[in-house]
Amino acid sequence: MIHISLPDRINRRLPFYLAMEEWVAASLPPDDYFFTWQVSPTVIFGRNQCIDTEVNLGYCNDNGIEFYRRKSGGGCVFADMHNIMFSYITPSETVAITFSRYTGMVADMLRSLGLDASATGRNDIMIDGRKVSGNAFYHIPGRSIVHGTMLYDTDLRHMANAITPSKSKLESKQVQSVASHITTLSEHLDMSIDDFHWYAINHLTDSELTLTDSQVKEIAQIERSYYNPAWIFGRRRHADINLCKRIDGCGEFSLSIKLRGRIIDDIGLEGDFFILSDIDSSLLDRLRGVKFTPEDVAEALSSTDVSQVIAGLSSKQFIDLIFNNTIIS
Repeated sequence: MIHISLPDRINRRLPFYLAMEEWVAASLPPDDYFFTWQVSPTVIFGRNQCIDTEVNLGYCNDNGIEFYRRKSGGGCVFADMHNIMFSYITPSETVAITFSRYTGMVADMLRSLGLDASATGRNDIMIDGRKVSGNAFYHIPGRSIVHGTMLYDTDLRHMANAITPSKSKLESKQVQSVASHITTLSEHLDMSIDDFHWYAINHLTDSELTLTDSQVKEIAQIERSYYNPAWIFGRRRHADINLCKRIDGCGEFSLSIKLRGRIIDDIGLEGDFFILSDIDSSLLDRLRGVKFTPEDVAEALSSTDVSQVIAGLSSKQFIDLIFNNTIIS
């Protein structure tokens, strides 16, 4: 695997590194690539999450915590300079294989340090049964990208509050709840964050490619799109139908539908589920202009395998999500 490095040691904002993933995937020859990054306190929320219900904007603004939307699915994560973020770009197009290979490599690296590490579920890496790394996935034609956290140490107060919108003041039970589910490498390793950082790179990669200044400028052009308020805050929809539901093995779903008579005029889907392809062109666009009945929706989706758009969700489950327990406003 090839380690991608930058030609300077500038501390950049998080969107640069998301753009760097895109640039590597689109511009470099097919191969396995890996790079690491660290950022000042930042909340990163998933492609289909609603910022108003997932991010405590007041707390973030009061405490100098930035917040950005990424293009992968999944839930909110908090990063700071005491975390190391990992990015993995590969020609593999199968989400299960990509995740399994990547999390297996990282767990093996941690085990080589004497840690009881294992890859668990779809996207987590655990030490002694507690989460030390969470990862998300997205796909562009011909390439897959996995990125995620590696908790060396972190500010639990910020982590508990920045992604808990109903709380603006620290409560001890929040920190205890967070601490009971996560662990940090600093609890298990007698190694500095810098030493661990270079150990991980040396263990996971076998060659290095340093980007040029002109390539960095190309990445900076991609980066600009992540600062667009319309991207960060998303579309505000008036909806006639709203519902929220959690589906085991898939995640949380928040569905909104605007009707024109009995026709679906617009449809939006938010949540912490994992997306495998563009949710609008692959799924939602096919329902706009369709009559709002189970039969017509099923017909519109007859050539669509929903499980290839949203991980773990069948077409039947998606149709049931739309028509069961809807709330018409």
